Formats: sequence, C-alpha cells, structure tokens
Amino acid sequence: MKVIIPLAGFGTRLRPHTYTKPKPLLNVAGKPVLGHILDKFTGLAVEEVIFITGWLGDQIEAYVEANYTFPSTHYIEQKELLGQAHAISLAEQHLEGPVLILFVDTLFEADLTPLFEEKADAVIYAKEVEDPRRFGVVVLEGDRIVRFIEKPDGFEHRLAVIGLYWVKDGRWLLRAIQELMARNIQTKGEFYLADAFQLMIDQGAYFRVEVVDVWEDCGKPETVLHTNRYLLDRGHDNSASVSVERSVIVPPVYIAPSARVVQSVIGPYATLADGCEVRNSIVRDSIIDRGARIEDTMLERSLIGERAVVRGRYRVLNVGDSSHVDDSGS
Repeated sequence: MKVIIPLAGFGTRLRPHTYTKPKPLLNVAGKPVLGHILDKFTGLAVEEVIFITGWLGDQIEAYVEANYTFPSTHYIEQKELLGQAHAISLAEQHLEGPVLILFVDTLFEADLTPLFEEKADAVIYAKEVEDPRRFGVVVLEGDRIVRFIEKPDGFEHRLAVIGLYWVKDGRWLLRAIQELMARNIQTKGEFYLADAFQLMIDQGAYFRVEVVDVWEDCGKPETVLHTNRYLLDRGHDNSASVSVERSVIVPPVYIAPSARVVQSVIGPYATLADGCEVRNSIVRDSIIDRGARIEDTMLERSLIGERAVVRGRYRVLNVGDSSHVDDSGS
C-alpha cells in the first residue's frame, strides 16, 4: 500500500505560528502533529510514503528524514494551491495499486490492517457529528456511499468525512481527477477530492464508509489544545518520570527531558517542549514550544512559540516564534 499525505497549505488559521513553521510540525503532547500521524503506519506493510509539500516544505523533509524510515519516501511540491484533487494528481507516477490518502489535520483511532483484504473499491472514514453543516458528509444507500455533500444545509446526513481515504485502484482515481480538472468541475474555486470520488461512484465504483469513534482536528488553536488534552489523557503523560525544582506537577502533562521547571505549577494538560524554561509560573492547558521562556505569569489555553519570552500577569496567549511579551515592569 502507498500513502499520500497532502500538507502544502499555509495553515492560516494557526498564525502566527505558521509564519515560521508548517502546521504539521506544531508540537502536540511532546511530538509534532505529523509524527503522531506517521506513527499510525508502524507495523503496516507500507511501500511508499509521498508527501505533497508547499509552504516551508524543507522543514517537513528534514523532520521526516531525521525521525522515520520507510522503504521509499518522496517529496513533491505543490506550487499552485488549486485544491485537494490537484495535490493528489501531482503524485501521478505513484498512483497505482492501493492508495491511502491522509490529510495532516486528521488524528484518528482506527485499525488499518483490514484494508489489505478489502473488497470495496474505496473506503471513506467518517465520524457521526451533531452538526454536519461545517463538514463534508457522505450519503448512504444501505452500506454503499452514493453521494458526497460539502457543508450540507440540514441535519439529515451526519457522517462527516475525516480526511482519511483508501482507494483500491490508484489509476482509477487518477483518471477521475484528470476528468475533474479537464471538465473544470470545482467546488468553491478548487478541485475537491470528493468531486473526483463522485465521478468514480457515477462510473460504478463501490464506496463504503468506515465509522471511527475518535477524530481529533489540528487545524485551529482551540482544536490543537483539545487534541493535546486527548493525547495526554491517552498515553502521552510522562509526569511520573520528570524532574523539576521546587515545583508541583498536576497530571497529565508532557515535559521534555531538557525542559527546566523552577518553583512553578505545571498542569493539568500542559506540554513543555525541549529547552524551554518555566519559572515562578502556573501553566495549564497550554503548549510551550522549544526554547521558550515563561516567568512570573499564569498561562491557560495558550500556544507559545519557539524561543518566545512571556513575563507577567495572568494570560491567554497565542504567541508566535521569537516573540517577547513582558508586563513585569523590567
């Protein structure tokens, strides 16, 4: 099986952090989002992983090459952001045989091993949601997907696609994408993957849905923090092994071995990355990135970028890399 991961977007909803770092490398529970995703393929018979990169793609490549080994890895730049289907089309030479497509906003819990024996032409992973109007959804007849709807007006169809798709025949998908672009079939000015899937369904492809119980999104500050809480609750808490100075740790937390904590209260749901320092502060429900310095303050529901400095009074902050916020009077 081949895996294609499109991650060329600018991550505008996560600025200012994504001015200097691609969204997939944001730290969540001690590891970049991309790392949590790639860990899903451990032990699976994955032949190739293809990354469709764009903004700051060199950082993506450096991270993957330093931390993961796959039988074959490729990086393809999407120079024009024309949509999801266009991104997949750039991997044309790799679109053969079974293909798993995973968008980098998506953290999920699902067993992928049955895909190696799958009989359907495609499997679309989805989660039932209370309000489907913000999502793309699937319409079923029995167990068969017959239609995709982007941001429906009503509540009749509640199975929202989560950004994880498996297709048995990559060449069929490529032909559908090429037809989509040749006919200029666009949704909101872009070539959507769902529209290519619809062409395949119209041509007789059997699509089925696989419902997941867990779908964590990492596309906005509030959802990144929610995902951090989820992961810390489920195996990424290292509070039992950390060393701090005159401080209190309230689990669950992740504190990198090289982080320094002095006379502070950390947690619950705090992540402190490598090389950061927290002094005389309270930090909870927040992510503090590498090399940041937090002093004489209280942080909650905050994202603090690399090498940022924060001092003084209670805050809810979204601070980018190398920023300096100081209300200490010094």
